[in-house]
Amino acid sequence: MVQLTKIYTRGGDQGETSLGDGKRISKHAARIEAIGAVDEANATIGMARLHLRGNENLMLQSIQNDLFDVGADLCMPHDHKKRTTLRIQPTHVQRLEREIDQINSTLSPLQSFVLPGGSIASATLHMARTVVRRAERYVCQLSENEAVNENLMTYLNRLSDHLFVLARYMNDQGKKDVLWKPGANI
Repeated sequence: MVQLTKIYTRGGDQGETSLGDGKRISKHAARIEAIGAVDEANATIGMARLHLRGNENLMLQSIQNDLFDVGADLCMPHDHKKRTTLRIQPTHVQRLEREIDQINSTLSPLQSFVLPGGSIASATLHMARTVVRRAERYVCQLSENEAVNENLMTYLNRLSDHLFVLARYMNDQGKKDVLWKPGANI
């Protein structure tokens, strides 16, 4: 477990931060951008949880824990071979897929694209979904220049799908979705 006894270290005062292997890099490096976007996604999911109860809230609690694992994975360069390095595994993705299938089986079929909204819970889940998509883009960008655990992008991609179906579920199982009407205001 991590034990934090001192919150500020002054180590980042000059615009650099440390990775899990001790290497110092710029706070605007692609890896730190990806870690930051994952952190934003986690905070946004925390806001969404304020509007959920029961099993839906528990799913998001597990996802928030996963997102710390994602951050730990990103914090340790992929070429680092330390045996204790925490990595996102296919089982993380498989759990999300099971939950997506379970939720989606209860939804009304889509007749159009869904506009974010309908209920507060749905709107906050859509916001979280867009932040996860941003994190996915940053991880994808990072992977163009550095080795990245391939399960990370799959996990984030599946997570945005999860948040989408959960947002629909929170709109009375899709019955109260706000649908896009192409050209409605022309």
